[in-house]
Amino acid sequence: MSIAGALDKDLPVPLYHQLQAVLKAEIESRRWQPDEQLPNETKLAERFGVSKITVRQALQELADLGYIRREHGRGTFVARRKFDEGPRELTSFTEEMRRHDLAASSRILSHYTVEAEVKVSDALRIPLKSPVFILKRVRLADGEPMSVQTAHIPAALVPEFEIAPGDSLYHILQTRYHLYAARARETYFAALAKPPAAELLGVAAGSPVFQIERVTLLPNEKPFEFVQSIVRGDRYTIVLDLVKQAGESDLSMRALRPSIPER
Repeated sequence: MSIAGALDKDLPVPLYHQLQAVLKAEIESRRWQPDEQLPNETKLAERFGVSKITVRQALQELADLGYIRREHGRGTFVARRKFDEGPRELTSFTEEMRRHDLAASSRILSHYTVEAEVKVSDALRIPLKSPVFILKRVRLADGEPMSVQTAHIPAALVPEFEIAPGDSLYHILQTRYHLYAARARETYFAALAKPPAAELLGVAAGSPVFQIERVTLLPNEKPFEFVQSIVRGDRYTIVLDLVKQAGESDLSMRALRPSIPER
């Protein structure tokens, strides 16, 4: 898609911002594919009839927005799409990837039953050392690893549990065991990828990741699933809706709050 004359010097909008909008539209239309190299600053300047400084400013805006990545000594490349995580419906990974037109799949690492440790028993509100079914998987989108996920479910709720790599856990829980998720609470932690999670995710050790803990509840408010996930930081962003509450002078940020040690 060539956009000749797309920049208008008579408009009050700065040229670098106009150029950013044009390049952004071209990336979104898939003129350039993820990881594909963009033309260099000289070629872009010639194409749009602007200075290299204007091109540089436009590319910096695109980098700040996450549309491109700039590698020193190599050039500028289209960044892989990130998935927004924020206020949303409770859905399975399979449904979430379907919304992004991606094929979800899983690689099962292990599944077994153990006695619940303190953190798991507290999350699921079951007695310490109660039997808990554990399912560890790598979640993939179009064959690319997105997260390493460990689900804990009270064994009493899922007798003789079986799952195949292509199965949706929530679908099995609903159709076979009549366990329907009503709501969930997720907590996000910033972290660095450690082996072997880094290797499973296909990223370098020390790469940024999100560690996520989710407790999922039934309609009667009883927890039935505790999930710990390690999610690639280069493929996800967190989006928060900030709402000003009546009578409050500042925006409410209850969804994102610091952890303050008790005194």
